[in-house]
This record gives sequence, C-alpha cells and structure tokens, in this order.
Amino acid sequence: MSPLKRLVVAAAAAASTACAAQPQAPAADPVPAAEAADVGADRAPFSSTYAPEPSLPTLIRGATVLTGTGTRIDGGDVLIVGGKVQSVGTALPAPEGARIVEANGRWVTPGLIDVHSHMGVYASPGTDALDDGNESTDPVTSNVWAEHSVWPQDPGFEAALQGGVTSMQILPGSANLIGGRGVTIKLVPATTYQAMKFPGAPHGLKMACGENPKRVYGGDDQFPSTRMGNVAGYRQAFADAQGYMEDWKEFDAERAKYEKDLAEGDEDATPPKPPKRDLKLETLAEVMRGNILVHNHCYRADEMATMLDIAKEFGYRIAAFHHGVESYKLADRLAAEGVCGALWADWWGFKMEAYDGIQENLALVDFPQGGCSIVHSDSEEGIQRLNQEAAKAMTRGRLAGLDIPPERAIRWVTANPAKSLGILDQTGTLEAGKMGDVVVWNGTPFSVYALADLVFVDGVLLYDRAHPAPKPRSDFQL
Repeated sequence: MSPLKRLVVAAAAAASTACAAQPQAPAADPVPAAEAADVGADRAPFSSTYAPEPSLPTLIRGATVLTGTGTRIDGGDVLIVGGKVQSVGTALPAPEGARIVEANGRWVTPGLIDVHSHMGVYASPGTDALDDGNESTDPVTSNVWAEHSVWPQDPGFEAALQGGVTSMQILPGSANLIGGRGVTIKLVPATTYQAMKFPGAPHGLKMACGENPKRVYGGDDQFPSTRMGNVAGYRQAFADAQGYMEDWKEFDAERAKYEKDLAEGDEDATPPKPPKRDLKLETLAEVMRGNILVHNHCYRADEMATMLDIAKEFGYRIAAFHHGVESYKLADRLAAEGVCGALWADWWGFKMEAYDGIQENLALVDFPQGGCSIVHSDSEEGIQRLNQEAAKAMTRGRLAGLDIPPERAIRWVTANPAKSLGILDQTGTLEAGKMGDVVVWNGTPFSVYALADLVFVDGVLLYDRAHPAPKPRSDFQL
C-alpha cells in the first residue's frame, strides 16, 4: 500500500470516531487497512480488489494443532511464509528473520468461517438508515447483490475477527422467495467492499422457504400467501430462466452463423439482435450452470425435501440448507446428495416451523458417510463465539453416543463452511499452499473460557489480544 493510501485510510478511520483510545503497546506486526494495489480499467465491475499486505514469515510452535482435515497434532508447529501455510508438523525449522510464536500448549486452528451473516447489510447501529438487507419489493429479487449494500465500517466486522472469524458469507435477508446474491469476504479493514471480497469465491444465491415469504407477501392479496404459492414462485422463476437461456442459446447460434457467413464473403449477412438483458434471469441462469451456489433458508424436513426436488427439476444443486432445525430427519439424504446443513446449536421454537428442533441436530447431520454439518450464526453477537456453539453441539452429540473429538468438530466452523462456499481449495484447513488464515487460542477452543489470542489473515497479524493496536474506536463500538 502506498504511503498516500495509508494516510487516507487512517484519516477515514479517525473521522468516524468520537475520541481516540489510550495508546497501547503495538502489535508485533502493525498492519494498515488491507487495500489492493491500483487496478486497471480492464477490471471487471464489482470484482475483488483484495490483495494481502506483506507479512513476516511466522512459525507457531509447540501447539495443539487442529488442521481442519480431521487431524490433531500435539506439540505441533505451523509455518506461514508469504501469506500461505508452508508446512504443518513438528520440530519445523524457522526461516531466517521469522517471527516465532511460542504457543506453549495453546491451540491452533484454521480461521473460522461463517456462512450466514448479515453484517454490513444490517450494520451496527441498528437504524433504518442501515437497514439494507431485504429488497422486499418483490418475491423474486435475484437481480440484487448483497455486496452492493455492504458498509465496510460496520464495527461488527472487528468484533467477529476478535472471535477468530477470518471469512464470512454476507447474504440478503429471508423476506423473499429468492432474495439475491450473497458475497464471501475476508475480515480485513477496508474502505470498499471490493477490497474485502474473497478473491475467486463464487457468489451464493439466497433462497427462503416456509413462513417468511408467505408472511411478507401474503397480505392484501399478494402472491405468495401459502406454501404452495412459495413453490409455484420458485418453479416459475427458474422456468423463466430456462426460457432466457434458450433465447441466448439461439442468439449464439445465429451469431455463429453470421460470423461464418461474413468469413465466407457474404456481404448481405445481417447480424442478429441479442435478447434484452434481464438481471433476475441472468442470476438464475448462472445457478443452473453451476456458477452460483444456492444457500437455502429452510426449517422443516418436508420443505427441504421439496426444495431438493425443485433443484433436481431445474438441474441445479443446493450447497447448504440454513437454519434447518429438522435436518436430522433427513440426514442420510443430505449426505447422499452432498448438501451441507448450516445449523445452530440450540436455537429453536421461536416460530411454528422451528418447533421440532433438537440439540443433537448438528451431530446427527454430520455423522452419515459424506455428512456435512456447519455451525452458522445469523447473528452479529453469535458470530463472536462460533467455537463455543460448536462445543455445545459436540457435547450433545457425545451424550447421544456419537464420538466427536475436537479434530472432527473443528471442521464445522472451518473446512465444512469453506466447502459450501466453494473456497475449500484456498482456505478452511491448515495445509501447505492454503491461505495463512490461522487462529492461536488461549486453550481449547471448545470452552466457555476460550479466547482468540492471535488472528492471522493471509499471514498478516490482524489481532493480538495481548497488544491491541492503538487506534481510535468507532462511535458505534460499545
């Protein structure tokens, strides 16, 4: 980052605060806000400009390491070089000039990942002015993108980072049948959402079934007002998108013929007119092509089964059911079809469709061969303790007779969410070549006393509990 950019970021941070905090000991590796280098005019609109800051080689040694792959290493080391995990093992040599973190028995995990957040689109403080999560003007708003509502100065981002979260998916709300595209970000300080946007992560599509859409649109004779109306709404939207794809397929064939005629010297060849671009149908077409991953808010097992049938009808795949308090009832089917359950440890009973929840839900969904459980938050407060939510679910599973060691449960907040977001090839586990998104905990993360001591994002130390960076506090940070 240029000195000018550093100055601008610092000035912006100061302008949004009431008073500066008292000076404190600097972090081992003071880091300015993560902003990308200048980008050229050929950058695709809205694409990521995130680029990691330079970082010191870092060797964390003498830790209990949970790799996120199902492996536990006692007395283990993690070496981060050039922002990437270089190696994980024991007795690793330190490169020249490396920062050494003596873990002394502390625990190390990959950075936590939350697949369901509305941070930035329902930013703090909770005012109407920052209420940007639901475009509830129509049951189908697949044309909207959550990222276009994200406010990077939401103080909740910093609180989540301090809870060990290094990446998250920000979704539209659940008012709509199809609420729009979600975005995956990295928790780095920035002045634009593009500078937080996870490079190469596919978009998600937020869909919602059950009570929410029929409640939002059911008054004043609006459609839909019933669950059967919900289903008709999803099916019609995707049927329309199929027609849109056929129109473009026909245009592509006509254009190919036109170009062939030109090449053969036909001076009377007439270029075809393309179909009108439709942003709603464009998103749904990309879902059916497999380029956008579906994240489906759904509570009841019968409705999840219906949504799986709709996905089969239109040839797309559901990455995860979110909330899913009845997921345990069809755990085998979810595992067989490769669908994750993004679940709470114990939230239930707050509306009719959430009444049949059980605290063993996460463990039961995870246990079939191919099962994929995820602990998610849907909460600016709960995101600060995803590890403790996983601990609750692990305990309930053990009481039900399921063997869930820490090296398995840690996947619920690391590897499994990365899988559902399409970023497991880049993060979610501590393996050579992956991003240096790493948390050093003061002890086992599965404890009510667990605190993140150090949080690295791409090898950059962004949070040091013992040495908080001296900086002004947000007016909205209480």
